[in-house]
Amino acid sequence: MANKMYGTERTNSLLEKELQALRSEYEKQQMTEEQVEQLHQKVREAKKMNQNKEKQTGVIKFAAAAAAVVVGVFIILPNTSGTIAHAMEQIPILGQLVKVVTFRDYEYEGERNMADIEVPEMKPEEQIEDSALQENIDRTTAEINAEIQSITDNLIAEFERNLDEEMGYQDVVVTSEVLATTPDYFTLKLICYQGAGSGYQWNYYYTIDLNTGERLQLKDIFKEGADYITPISENIKQQMQEQMDADENVYYWLNDEIEEWNFKAITDETSFYLNEKDNVVIGFNEGDVAPMYMGTVEFEIPAEVLEGIRK
Repeated sequence: MANKMYGTERTNSLLEKELQALRSEYEKQQMTEEQVEQLHQKVREAKKMNQNKEKQTGVIKFAAAAAAVVVGVFIILPNTSGTIAHAMEQIPILGQLVKVVTFRDYEYEGERNMADIEVPEMKPEEQIEDSALQENIDRTTAEINAEIQSITDNLIAEFERNLDEEMGYQDVVVTSEVLATTPDYFTLKLICYQGAGSGYQWNYYYTIDLNTGERLQLKDIFKEGADYITPISENIKQQMQEQMDADENVYYWLNDEIEEWNFKAITDETSFYLNEKDNVVIGFNEGDVAPMYMGTVEFEIPAEVLEGIRK
């Protein structure tokens, strides 16, 4: 979870004040309280949909996709039935080898605090004929599950510490989404939102190669020795500029006067997934390549940009 650096230490106090002023200007364009409520409405609708579907078919719980929002002041009736609920309910199957269940559902509603944290867990199917593939998928899903549980456990612990210390208004939402996948890959997206006066959203992408059972890295989808960093980065810059030219409300750190803010290139650690067209999609968290009001952003890289270097 890398945040945009808003300048380095400087001896020139006037420049430092200018940086701070610019930062405040960028971040003040936050989404409205109404949009925050829309996030919670999506969560409530998803839960209601799940309840209705369970009555009809006895199956699946759908995960709600969260939007990039900013927290407002919430007046919510206290939850008198407890703050933690646990569930093991199946949600859509990914490919033919792995499914996802809700491992834990942590909920809290108070006058000044709200948490809705759904913790997904990957479950490998037990009847894979290829024993080596089965072993790899078992190991990979276990590693991913441990990472997800660590992330969500830390968010819950922080939320409860703030409750004990009466830190004021806070809002935490975690949900997940099964992204469009190819027959060879699938990706689980973990969506995290944390608000306390202002809000921040960040995402994690977990992609598994269904042919090997290994967690997919960006370099794995390109020929050995191929330069994929440059064409992807240049295409992202082109898309950024085109979006800004088309809409004055869109802004990226691309040609900013403060050079160190500008987006230069992706790295091997940059988040990505493969969509239903098998195209690479690069994802950035809030503040990575644009002001916070832009939220999380994604760039689909056209197939022709990477022609000749994909495996």
